[in-house]
Amino acid sequence: MELTLGTPAMLFPAIALLLLAYTNRFLALASLIRNLKSQYVANQNPNLLGQIQSIRTRIIQVRNMQACGIMGFLLCVISMWLLYNSQNVLAGYAFGLSLLLLMISLLISFRETQISVEALEIELSDLEELVKKK
Repeated sequence: MELTLGTPAMLFPAIALLLLAYTNRFLALASLIRNLKSQYVANQNPNLLGQIQSIRTRIIQVRNMQACGIMGFLLCVISMWLLYNSQNVLAGYAFGLSLLLLMISLLISFRETQISVEALEIELSDLEELVKKK
């Protein structure tokens, strides 16, 4: 396969949107942490501690997703620079590593989504307990 400047350039919009989505996840989690903290201070509900721990794990996952995405983006740019300088072999390796980092980022995102679902299950179990008590 011949690698041209256009090949890595095609990833730019996708990577930018991916990083935007990751940033939005981070901001939503930050808001949720602040909300849960104030709820816990007011109620001392032990179910909130489980959610807070889950969010802590998710924040780490989002950080790792962002790091892999950013490094993938950087290597994509480096591969374009290497192609521009006629260093096709190095450009191919940089682009391949870029794709690998983006795949890792997506896999971490998948795991973070699973953790998110587990946190929602904690919230639903809390709600079910309230309904049973009534």
